Amino acid sequence: MAEANWYVAHTYSGYENKVKANIEKTIENRHLEDQILEVRVPLQDVVEVKNGVRKTVQKKLFPGYVLLNMVMNDDTWYVVRNTRGVTGFVGPGSKPVPLTDVEMFNLGIQSNSVTVEFKEGDTVTVIGGVWKDTIGVIQNVNQGKQSVTINVELFGRETPVEISFTEIRKM
Repeated sequence: MAEANWYVAHTYSGYENKVKANIEKTIENRHLEDQILEVRVPLQDVVEVKNGVRKTVQKKLFPGYVLLNMVMNDDTWYVVRNTRGVTGFVGPGSKPVPLTDVEMFNLGIQSNSVTVEFKEGDTVTVIGGVWKDTIGVIQNVNQGKQSVTINVELFGRETPVEISFTEIRKM
């Protein structure tokens, strides 16, 4: 069986949730659960201030787009492409292009989650990137972004720098 990849379908703006629901219904009706694995409308939390009141609301990260984790074949292409509200796939012509691993990681779709035993106050050495061979003390650990904030000395002052888990080693 072919490998499933993430694809992006373009929709009419405002129809993202309707398209998602229609595709999921079609998957169920046509028994394509093993070919179209997941349909997503990426959302982000945004803080809005109206009349002096702070309120957290969810907004679409990419208005007009739906993300699909699917095995690309004639059946799945036809189902998605002929769903009401879908204008096509992202890619040249009618040929959909899957998202790369880097794009998926940046979107937060698929992350190679790294488990670390770092905690605030630990001293670490940076082993990659522009801060290579720099020694710093962890000020903050962010599991969601898979990074830590360390203080490094820059021009005689302590400066906070965010470093990926994969670029540091505990001393």
